[in-house]
Amino acid sequence: MGLLSLGTPLAWDDAKHYADHVRTHGITQFLIIWDTLKDRCGDELLWGDEIEYMVVAFDNEGKNARLSLRQTEILAKLKSITNDIAAGHGHSSSVPTFHPEYGRFMLESTPGTPYTGSLTDLLSVEGDMHYRRRLARKYLNDEEFPFTLTSFPRMGTPGVFTEPYFDPADAVSSHSLFLPEEITNPHVRFPTLTANIRRRRGSKVAINLPLFIDKNTPRPFVDPTIPWQRNVYPEDPEAKRGAAKIDHIYMDAMGFGMGCCCLQTTFQSCNVTEARRLYDALVPVAPLMLALTAASPLWRGYIADVDCRWDVISASVDDRTEEERGLKPLKNDRFRIPKSRYSSVSLYMSDCWMNRPEYNDIEAPHDQAIFDRLRKHGIDALLARHISHLFIRDPIVIFSETIEQDDTTSNDHFENIQSTNWQTVRFKPPPVNSAIGWRVEFRSMEVQTTDFENAAFSVFVVLLSRAILSLNLNLYIPISKVDENMERAQKRDAVHSQKFFFRKDVFPPTSSSSRASSRCSSCSSSGHSSPVDGADDAPKKERRLRNCFPPVPKPSNGYLQRPVEEEYEEMTMEEIMFGKRGSFPGLFHLVYSYLDTLDIDEQERIKLEEYLDLIQRRTNGSLKTAASWIRDFVRSHPAYKFDSAVSQEINYDLLRTLEEM
Repeated sequence: MGLLSLGTPLAWDDAKHYADHVRTHGITQFLIIWDTLKDRCGDELLWGDEIEYMVVAFDNEGKNARLSLRQTEILAKLKSITNDIAAGHGHSSSVPTFHPEYGRFMLESTPGTPYTGSLTDLLSVEGDMHYRRRLARKYLNDEEFPFTLTSFPRMGTPGVFTEPYFDPADAVSSHSLFLPEEITNPHVRFPTLTANIRRRRGSKVAINLPLFIDKNTPRPFVDPTIPWQRNVYPEDPEAKRGAAKIDHIYMDAMGFGMGCCCLQTTFQSCNVTEARRLYDALVPVAPLMLALTAASPLWRGYIADVDCRWDVISASVDDRTEEERGLKPLKNDRFRIPKSRYSSVSLYMSDCWMNRPEYNDIEAPHDQAIFDRLRKHGIDALLARHISHLFIRDPIVIFSETIEQDDTTSNDHFENIQSTNWQTVRFKPPPVNSAIGWRVEFRSMEVQTTDFENAAFSVFVVLLSRAILSLNLNLYIPISKVDENMERAQKRDAVHSQKFFFRKDVFPPTSSSSRASSRCSSCSSSGHSSPVDGADDAPKKERRLRNCFPPVPKPSNGYLQRPVEEEYEEMTMEEIMFGKRGSFPGLFHLVYSYLDTLDIDEQERIKLEEYLDLIQRRTNGSLKTAASWIRDFVRSHPAYKFDSAVSQEINYDLLRTLEEM
């Protein structure tokens, strides 16, 4: 959730005066990192997952399931016990870590140390997730449970949905009609972030999801749970003035978005070039994985006609002013900004020859002065544009104690802006004075209800990332089509109801399936060993997932570039995953091709195929997405009135059923 600095946060009217200071020094900090580590090479594959839980307290007598707001107490207990476990082991490598998140009902967990590229580590993910959940569960109250649930179905409904209860009338930072102030993590960063987004925007955030219209849903649907006449804050009349749309579920606070849980994976690359290549390759994959992991059809006590969280979070942190949103001519602001700071990626950034300029085909404004500064320093145009695009944003939270920093020893100003550009994929430079290398974070997936599912999707993304690099795959399609895929991925039952734009020929023109069989030139010249080194050129089966690949060779005689529009087409999810006869082989075939390069024993392969089988069944429809399962549960519940509403009783039974699972 970003930097949890200690200090005095500045309100927006004070913080905005330091925006240029933070941007200027943030770029200085990036350039120092670049100069120091741009030639770093040979880092092994280290990777990890990040899972968020929401703690739910059951009231069995009242048949109610409520969000438990005991995060601070729970984390204190977990920190104490993990410290004891580490002391007992003599080290902390096997002890998971738990962190605070935006919602006071949320816990974030990561492995104690990153996984390596060994097959043993790859197959330990599910067990580590089990361990983390058991550890968290052990230190909760008897009727509390840590759910990996993307959205809480009745957050923001009238009545009691938190334990303990608090009145939304006291929501000072968000001015929400529905969420109390106490639902937010008490660390000063979070309420300040909430308030400053509202102040910078000039109004409350406005989130509207299309309502699922059932046979008894009133039409037009005007939400009777919105307190239309309440007038505590100047912004409150916004709902009546049009912020709340007819036939939609209306939400008005950051907590609705940042109170969601997700599954993320981060990979350390061999070097910066490989990180940029992987970043680009995962951009078109992000919408597909969002659709396959869809898990959030219920919002504020209603059934939505979408299955995913993405647009909710995007709107919940949208701090753009009316000028930046294009609603008024630019006068006081610098840019018209097409997207929220929580969005899909707007620019590819690899300097690989496969990245054609035509793929960056959407409006992505950048700070020209920052771009020129980066270029003058020797940064190539693609990376310079990526950074200068991120830095059109203002820092939202600035601590007075950290305004002046030593740019040679801190990267806090850079991370202030970098970490509040929440995109589907994130390029992550190494921290200052750290052993950590260049990384890529994959951020689009929704969290699944079971550890097996979360492990399966994590492992699949790891294997797909290795297949992409090992087989020199080209997944580029125009960014405009990726954006369209993101919209389609959130629709109801998108896995089966939608088609997605995808590249027809993913192999480079040099070969139909050329495997990168040697290490990169930088590692060769620096003397780093490679698991495939040998006396001959025949590739050897490996026990570790590789992390060092040579650049994709450009055809020596050139090749005929087709118009970009001829490089992709609309495909079903089954075609993308399983292939089209006579053309695209499918992502599963490519992952299995990569598995064939590994030295896997029978039991290891059985386990990996169990994970892949789950995702195949999600694709072909024999296994429902969590969103479809939850929607069907509600609509088949005896108490459901086919009016799109999720009652307290239905919510209680749903969560009890998920707990048993």
